[in-house]
Amino acid sequence: MFNLVFKIKKLKTILDSIANGCKEAGCALVGGETAEMPDTYGKNKFDLAGFAVGAVDKKDLLTKDKIKKNDIILAVPSSGLHANGFSLVRYIIKKKKNFKLSPFLKKNLLTPTKIYVKEVNELNKKKLINGCAHITGGGLMSNLRRVVPDELTLSIDLSKIKIQPIFKWLKKNNITDSEMLKTFNCGVGFCLIANKKNINKIKRKFHKNYQPYPIGFISKSSSKMKTSGALKW
Repeated sequence: MFNLVFKIKKLKTILDSIANGCKEAGCALVGGETAEMPDTYGKNKFDLAGFAVGAVDKKDLLTKDKIKKNDIILAVPSSGLHANGFSLVRYIIKKKKNFKLSPFLKKNLLTPTKIYVKEVNELNKKKLINGCAHITGGGLMSNLRRVVPDELTLSIDLSKIKIQPIFKWLKKNNITDSEMLKTFNCGVGFCLIANKKNINKIKRKFHKNYQPYPIGFISKSSSKMKTSGALKW
């Protein structure tokens, strides 16, 4: 009886979390299935996967041609690791002998991903942004490259990035700067590209914990991306 009550409580917690995420993103949970595979998953183990499908009016599309030279690149803070880099985190922890998770790590490794949908949709509706990039797998560099026209350049000042404590802890485990930027968001969960005259209007759309700040601009050169400065650990 205890096991049944525990399983129902766990299932309710999972479903409540999914429902809260859907509300935050302004989307509907329209279906799903539960498959029991006892030969694949052991006791108290489960696998949860999901996907989202969206639609956008053609007039609201953020196409590459909207991005112009001298546009500003704004970083929107992340809430932590989001959903990327956990394989490396597990590898680091497993290498440590007699390691116990501190309250700091427990809090940071379990912090939910910030969902930026409502703020970004409102900015797009008011024509305040020319482009945007969700900083997920591949990190800052590869995700930003996708949204900029070939004839323009992303000029990023790495020293401007506001690195959060969890990434500083990870960096101490002999991870190179290039690997950190490729694997983790390093504190930048989302990027906006906009005319610099819109910066103050854009900032007003975000909570004080997620205030966008400049990390670069759009220029024109032979390369797709140029970086200056260094990450401040």
